[in-house]
Amino acid sequence: MVSIVLEVTCSLVSWLCLYACFCSWNKHRSCEWNCRLVTLLHGLIVTCLSAYVALLDGPWPLTHAGSPNTSLQIHVLSLTLGYFIFDLGWCLYFQTEGDLMLFHHTLSICGMIMVLGLGKSATEVNAVVFVSEITNPLLQTRWFLREMGHYHTFLGEVVDFFFVFLFLVLRIGGGALIMYAMVTSPDPNWLLKAGGLAMYIVSLGFMVEICRFVRRKMLKKYHSWTSLRSTNAPVKTNGHLTAH
Repeated sequence: MVSIVLEVTCSLVSWLCLYACFCSWNKHRSCEWNCRLVTLLHGLIVTCLSAYVALLDGPWPLTHAGSPNTSLQIHVLSLTLGYFIFDLGWCLYFQTEGDLMLFHHTLSICGMIMVLGLGKSATEVNAVVFVSEITNPLLQTRWFLREMGHYHTFLGEVVDFFFVFLFLVLRIGGGALIMYAMVTSPDPNWLLKAGGLAMYIVSLGFMVEICRFVRRKMLKKYHSWTSLRSTNAPVKTNGHLTAH
């Protein structure tokens, strides 16, 4: 247990040092810019690691929920826990996030601490990390594109599409399968099951916000299309069409 605490502490210090380096290198950028660089890097690293653990190294999360933690699972969760502690502290200090995101971070930290302390259930929690973090790089890319004035481009459209698609398919669809496996298995702790359900409810809250975003975007495109169509339509004069 002492080694896990040390590993999490090293992870936290590493993310803090990386953030400090970004702030030093990008003095003309805001604190949020540098923090999101750390978030982007964490999302890329942890997505790859958790995908390898869940899909290749095993055990399979849908059939082995509540199984003992492997050494690789412990390393990945320790790395992720250190990041979430850093990010929660940053969000609380700068007050940039709403209650839903703060609740999400708090649940994530409590869940990972419980799993590392109990010595089991890292299999399904690592899978949750994978389906949750896979959209994070796209989310940060959207923000950077908007800051650089390139969001309303074809690249921005592609990023938005894959962000929404992966969120709905993996975080909502895949997350539902993981939650079902966790709840129906007798091995995971009941408190961890309750935390998993709470985390999935938070994901549904994010889904509502994303659906509202998609609706606004589609309505905006529709109004733009109808406006353009009415502008380019031929005009009738005395029953005859006249060219513009």
